Amino acid sequence: MAAIEGLRSCWDRVGGLFYFGRMLDKIRLHAAGRLPAEYLEKMGDGFDGRTVRYLHVDYGALCDQVLTGASDEAALAWCYAEGRRLTDEEILIYNSFMSKRGWRDDETDGYIPATKQEYGFADDARIVTDFDVIEADEGRPVDVWRQAWS
Repeated sequence: MAAIEGLRSCWDRVGGLFYFGRMLDKIRLHAAGRLPAEYLEKMGDGFDGRTVRYLHVDYGALCDQVLTGASDEAALAWCYAEGRRLTDEEILIYNSFMSKRGWRDDETDGYIPATKQEYGFADDARIVTDFDVIEADEGRPVDVWRQAWS
C-alpha cells in the first residue's frame, strides 16, 4: 500500500498519545469516502479498539464527536470527560504498549513474521512491531522511534 493523504503516522501525538490522531484521521477519511477498503475491517477494532477501551469511551460515540467537527484536541478532551483522564504515567504506559506491540510478545513468532511476509517485508530486520509494519506499508521510515520518543 502507499501513503494515504490525510492519514498520519502512528508516531504522531495528540495530547501526548501516539496513534490517537491516526484513529481520528481514519474516522474522517472513512466518512469522506477516502479510506481504502483494507482499513475498514480494523476500524473500531485493533489499535482503535485498544485506544478507546483504554480511554473508557465508546468508539461509535467518539466517531459522532469527530464527525460533528471536533478538532483532535476537542475529541481527546471529550474522551477525558466521558471516559477517564489519563495521567502522565498512563500515557507512558499506553505509548509503550502501542509502540512495542509485536516485539517480545505473543505476536513476535507468528503474526509479525506472517504479516511481514504478506506485505513483502520478510527480509527487513528493522520491522519488529505493528507500528513498523504500518509505517513501512504506508511508505514511511520505520526507524523514527527514537525521534518520536524525544
